Amino acid sequence: MSAVMDHRRATVRDVAALAGVSIKTVSRVVNDEPNVARDTRERVRRAIATLHYVPDASAASLARSGRPTRSIALLIASVDNPFCSAVFRGVEEVARDRQVAVLAASTEGQPEIEETLIRAFMSRSVDGFVIMPTNFDHRQVAALLGSRLPAVYIDRAPAGIATDVIASNNRESAVLATRHLLQRGHRRIGLLADSEAIQTAVERRAGYETALRDAGVAVDDDLIEMNIGTVEDAIAAARRLFGRPQPPTAVFASRNSASIGAMAVLKELGLSHRVALIGMDDIEMSEIVDPPLTVLSQDAVGMGHLAARRLLQRIDGADIPPETLIIPATLIERGSGEIACSSEVMPA
Repeated sequence: MSAVMDHRRATVRDVAALAGVSIKTVSRVVNDEPNVARDTRERVRRAIATLHYVPDASAASLARSGRPTRSIALLIASVDNPFCSAVFRGVEEVARDRQVAVLAASTEGQPEIEETLIRAFMSRSVDGFVIMPTNFDHRQVAALLGSRLPAVYIDRAPAGIATDVIASNNRESAVLATRHLLQRGHRRIGLLADSEAIQTAVERRAGYETALRDAGVAVDDDLIEMNIGTVEDAIAAARRLFGRPQPPTAVFASRNSASIGAMAVLKELGLSHRVALIGMDDIEMSEIVDPPLTVLSQDAVGMGHLAARRLLQRIDGADIPPETLIIPATLIERGSGEIACSSEVMPA
């Protein structure tokens, strides 16, 4: 954790001292009780915000004694996302073996929801966090957690703090996927990607562009669609790609929802066997669609296992420097990514 963070979690006594009031007054403000002067209430609230104080809604005696609650929190983007569900399974399998409960919730990719959930889980005195961060800058969250409450970040590395990160080789995977398509004669390769505020999306775009430039192919912004969060977003983006005067002959869908949207549009346009497609992340339908989907498969369960093990090491007091641990993705050739460039989808 960053050296600028507090060395311990703020207490009600700290808030009272900073605000210049009694502990009882802080308690009244926290519980929104009447009979507290407006300026006093505002002073206490400013102190709470400054110290990142989180009231303990339960297990107060455990928190005061410093004993573990044998529970950890997992914040993922969405339980609907197959990748997130697999991460959850991996974390839960390791935690179950240690008789540790996992409290999980979805951030929906929103920093405000993320912070609210972190505060809620801290109030329940969890022993640590596995977090799939919503954006690059996580210094505010790191300050909220403090240096005594461990956190392991998964899938995305937060900027501005030194911490444990479990991730895939995103840039290299995108290079591999794009080169695979280039080797089959494709030069107009579309990219469907996540939000530009998400590190994995930025890394995958960088890998895609690197592979094109290494092959002497100019990057064409008309073939790049970013900020795809849902299948509906992906369908709309794929329709835009194939509605352009010079549509792509191949597509790299750099997240699972983008793969699903791309497959739907290719089928809609009758191009499933003429446009090559590689997806990032394996999905249940990969082997049963026509043609079967070529993917870069991330070991999401393995990432969950590794994140949970590292967090439990931290909770147990392991004195090791923060690390970024990479689990490489694997290219699985099934057919869709092996379609050679066809003049039939190129403009006349």
